[in-house]
Amino acid sequence: MLGINGGEAIILVLLALFLIGPERLPEYAEKLRQLVRSAKRYATGATEELRETLGPELADVDWRKLDPRQYDPRTIVRQALLEDDDEPPARPAPPPRAPVVRLAPGERAPFDTEAT
Repeated sequence: MLGINGGEAIILVLLALFLIGPERLPEYAEKLRQLVRSAKRYATGATEELRETLGPELADVDWRKLDPRQYDPRTIVRQALLEDDDEPPARPAPPPRAPVVRLAPGERAPFDTEAT
């Protein structure tokens, strides 16, 4: 729950009760109730709209197959390593090399003044 443990939640509730006070507590509790109801209504409406948009195809989807929690990275790597390939992957040909030009003894290397 948002990275808050039970003790921290109790401290936050007590702090909220102390700051709000007993006079305004019913008013804020009613606002919280309305917020939760509107969020639930919004989520239900979005679900119904999705069902209407996708139509009968939505019932045919196997949601368990699409659940990412079923995939164990160790199993995926193990299957990939143990998978038999019919033919080895083709290696690309190395690019052709430029011919090496040797300088004569005492000859200076070409120098580009604009390069520096």
